[in-house]
Amino acid sequence: MSGISGPEHLSQHHRTTLEHIERHPTTHNLEWNDVIGLLNEVADVREEHDGKFVVKLEDERLTLTKPRHKDVDEQMVLDLRRMFKNAGYTATEK
Repeated sequence: MSGISGPEHLSQHHRTTLEHIERHPTTHNLEWNDVIGLLNEVADVREEHDGKFVVKLEDERLTLTKPRHKDVDEQMVLDLRRMFKNAGYTATEK
């Protein structure tokens, strides 16, 4: 069975982004715009004056720096995976 625990209102695009974050091995072609779009949908996101993004999801807090290129790096994917898992957001395969 396929599904995601967390908000039921996520679009298919956001669900796909969450699935990419949880994929093993870690994906290397996850775009920043997709990630920040998902985060804006499920978390409190605040851009700081220094250009960093502070993300609060449930009890989790993460500070992200927008990548220079369109794709996020592996460490950011791992940090996001941990944050979503700890907040109870999971994607499951069919």
